[in-house]
Amino acid sequence: MNVQLLVIDPQNDFMDQPGATLPVSGAMEDMKRLAAMVDRVGTKLQKIHVTLDSHHLVDIGHPAFWRDADGNAPNPMTTMIPAASIEDGTWTPRIATPEMRAYCIDYAKQLEADGKYIIMIWPPHCLIGSWGHNVQSDLAASFDRWSAARVRNIDFVTKGTNVLTEHYGALMAEVPNPKDPSTQLNGRFLAMLQEADMIVVAGEALSHCVKATIEQVADNIGEEHIKKFKLLTDCMSPVGAISDENGNVLVDFPAMGDAFLADMSARGMELTTSVDFLS
Repeated sequence: MNVQLLVIDPQNDFMDQPGATLPVSGAMEDMKRLAAMVDRVGTKLQKIHVTLDSHHLVDIGHPAFWRDADGNAPNPMTTMIPAASIEDGTWTPRIATPEMRAYCIDYAKQLEADGKYIIMIWPPHCLIGSWGHNVQSDLAASFDRWSAARVRNIDFVTKGTNVLTEHYGALMAEVPNPKDPSTQLNGRFLAMLQEADMIVVAGEALSHCVKATIEQVADNIGEEHIKKFKLLTDCMSPVGAISDENGNVLVDFPAMGDAFLADMSARGMELTTSVDFLS
């Protein structure tokens, strides 16, 4: 069988370890379990795909892109920027041209119209060339062992280099830019997945890049392929809930992750674990 592994954003900055800028609770153990599985079933894996969140410092989802009326940057993890907050001047892009402001308003409105996200300000993470951009060490070592044994390279898929659109899913940006092919549907990647007989999925974070990627795949790959997917529930964890200064929950990301798993299961994907897969 053509069994393929898809690992979404298994990068240092998402690990709950010292130095990570956007740690996801449970991510380190997720990747250690996944590394053990790769070592166990590696001879049965025909291809391994690894998506890499790849950002610049000045990015629409980072503090350095924005300022308030006093010139201050927004606080990461607690700031969301709806279109109304750009229109009324609460937040303004630091590239202070009328064209950029108009773009940001239109972009925010498109996000909100899709009903998925409001612009979320994250800590700078997975910066290109940084330690945080690298694959977690246990998993990277297992990839090296697989590559040497199979004489095959990992298929690395980058996403997020366009600073004017968020890129949670690996197949396309949240708002594709018609002038930038890297933000549009990745047909090459999709075709490789269509060739597989079975695709096992892991990565971080369940509530964001795993969710967005697999939803994009499910919506574009064709119904006949959806049953090929097996989601490793013990190798993916959600971002924690976001609360305001008073402890009121603003966004319940763990609940979003649970709802995603339930939805994909209902659509025909199998929920399993790294221990049970091909056991």
